[in-house]
This record gives sequence, C-alpha cells and structure tokens, in this order.
Amino acid sequence: MHIDEPGQHSSQQRGHVLLIAGDAAVRRRAVQVAPSANLAALGLVPASVLLNSHAPSDTTYLDGARDPNTVLMRLRAAAATPGPLLVYLSGRLTFDRRGRDLHLALAGSTASTVRYTALPWEWLVTELRPRPAGLTTVVLDLVADKAAWPVLAELGGLPVPAAAETYGVVVPPAFTGGENTVSSYTRHWIDQLRRNPTRPGGVQLHAFAVGAAALPPGTLTLPATRALSAPAEHQQRGRVEEPVRSAHPVPAAAVVPARAQAPVPAVPGQDPRPHIHALATSGRHHEAATLAQAWEQHVLQIHGYTSPEATEWAEIRADLARMAGNYRSATQLWIGAGRSRLARQSPDAPEVLAAAAGALYCWTQLKDEAAAREAGLELLRLLDALPSLEPRLLRLTRQRLEVLNGTPSQC
Repeated sequence: MHIDEPGQHSSQQRGHVLLIAGDAAVRRRAVQVAPSANLAALGLVPASVLLNSHAPSDTTYLDGARDPNTVLMRLRAAAATPGPLLVYLSGRLTFDRRGRDLHLALAGSTASTVRYTALPWEWLVTELRPRPAGLTTVVLDLVADKAAWPVLAELGGLPVPAAAETYGVVVPPAFTGGENTVSSYTRHWIDQLRRNPTRPGGVQLHAFAVGAAALPPGTLTLPATRALSAPAEHQQRGRVEEPVRSAHPVPAAAVVPARAQAPVPAVPGQDPRPHIHALATSGRHHEAATLAQAWEQHVLQIHGYTSPEATEWAEIRADLARMAGNYRSATQLWIGAGRSRLARQSPDAPEVLAAAAGALYCWTQLKDEAAAREAGLELLRLLDALPSLEPRLLRLTRQRLEVLNGTPSQC
C-alpha cells in the first residue's frame, strides 16, 4: 500500500479502516487474546498511519457483534471503498465440523452454534477477492481453538484473499495465555508504527512484530518470517531459484548481506532484524549471531551502553543464543537485559518481566552445574527485585540453587 501524493484527495480515493473484534480466546480461565483490548489500542493510531495514506478515510469498529450477517454487511461496504483498505481481525478461529468450514468466532459463539453465530472465513476471502491489487491490507491476530488447529495443519496454512497483502499470526490452542491486555503481536505492530518517523511497510511491520513478540512455539505466521528475506538472498547470490511462497518479499536493497564482513547500515531506516531472524530460523545460527553482534556494536557506538537501543540488541542476542541452544550465553544476556530495563523501568513493566522470564527459562535449561551455579545467584537477585513475580517461581529458583550449591560439580 502506497502513500498518496498531496493534492490527490478526491472522493474516488477515499480509504477505509475496518477493525473487527471476534470472541475472546480463553484457556484455563486465562485470556489468550483479548480482541476488544486490541481494537482499543488500534483506535489510538490515526487512520492515515494505519492506511499509509493521506487520503480521507472512514473507520468502522465492530466489537461484540453477534450476527455474522451484520459483520458481512460491514465487510462488504468496506470492500466497496475505492481507495486503500485495512481490515484487522482479532479473536478465536474455530471450525464448523458439520459444514467443514473455518470461522471467526463472534460474541456468544459456541461449538454447537458455530454455523449460525460465527463469521465464515470464506466470506472474508470472497468479499476481498475482487479488489484491485495493491490497495488492500489484512492484519490478523488470532488464536486457533482445538477444532481449528488441525484443519490449519491439514490446509498448510490459513486461506487468505489473493488480492490483499496479508500479515499476522495464528497462535496454537495449547498456549496458556496471559492477562486481558493488548496481545503481544498487535502491541509490537503498533509500537513500530509509533516509533518510526517514516512508516515501515507491511512486510517490515510484520517481521518486526514477529521478532519481538516472543510468540508461542508452533505459531503460524502469515507470511512466514523465513520467507521474507529468502528471495532477496537468492538475488544477492546471483542464483535463479523457485520463488518462495510469499507474495511480498523484502526488496534486495533492504536486506543486510548474510556474509558481510562489516555489516554497518548504509541506508537510513534500514533494519537487519528480519534477516537475522530468518537466518536463525533456517539454522544458520553462527551467521545470525555474528551479524547481531556487529549491529549491537554499531548501536553502542551511536546510542551508548545504557541506551534502550542497546538493551534491545542484548535481548535479540539472548533470543538468538536460546534458538541455537546456547543457554549459558542466553541466560547471561537476559539477566543483563533485565537489569538494564529495571534501571529505567518499573519492576512490573512487561518488558522487565519478559526479560526475567527469558533468563529464568534459559537457566532451567542449563545442564552444566557450574554454569548454572554461576548464573543462579545473579538470576535470583534479578527475580528478588520484581515484587509482581509469581512467588512460586522465586521459590523454585531458590530450591534449585540450593541443590546446585550442595552438589559437587561434575565438570
């Protein structure tokens, strides 16, 4: 979707933002995705930013709808807009076993009433199919329930409108969930819109959000992050290969070469995180770690060691170490990131708690007793500084550390 040139604000170019909140996804009384919270957060973002267009536009909120025909009417009206269109959907993806169709559950939808109370996914695909290419963006933040998840695996993904740029995530049903707040993917998607003076494209927004959201294992991403950089990488190597199944690859100029000796950014606004994440997910851990470390040094020189940017890169390196199975390094990096965030953020800030959770998880994976003892005391100090942390986690950490201190190292 492109920004319109000034002076082209005719009524024929009028845009539309359609925000749809389906039914909340809940597992074991914990909310996995809170569509109403997501819509409220998106409502604070100007429509011009959401659409990446200066054209006059309308915004429609659908929160708490119970009749799929009402949603269909709003969807049909939005699809008829001549200008840019953004459709955002959040909620629970379910499956009608009788009709063999995927549905977006609406308020009040149950397993026995899906056919009559939920929005058939095919309606979305059908209504947006006739739209001209380049004018439509669909953003999804969904959780698949136990009925829908096997169907997605069987289909090899989620059907999407061919004419639309579609980005988003579908979280698996086993995800325990958290509080009734804005979900991680949507929060980071919005954060990137606010943080960047020049609005990133849809591909970049999606890659940034996926990379920062700490999504549950197995989450379906649309498109997959690995697919975002592969076409450009093939071009850089001068090879002709079959295109990756992604309609919107990152342009070659926007990707940092994988084997660059000194990967320092030369283009304003360039961000290597999508490419680094793609390297790691494809098993090229050493290249990903080397590139991340070089970019971290670049950020340190510009912003300083105590800057938020430096902390973010420490967290990126921590997650790369985790993906590579280097839990010792991952634990140390997460602890350092947690301390840095704690120095300038409140102890109950989500980013502080996320860093502590990352450190704790990686520490529990350490098999080397000496390494676990070495990091355990630092980890305990960090956890002790977080009053909102679940007491059970602190207790279990102390117990394991006591056992480690009482057991001779086998190394």
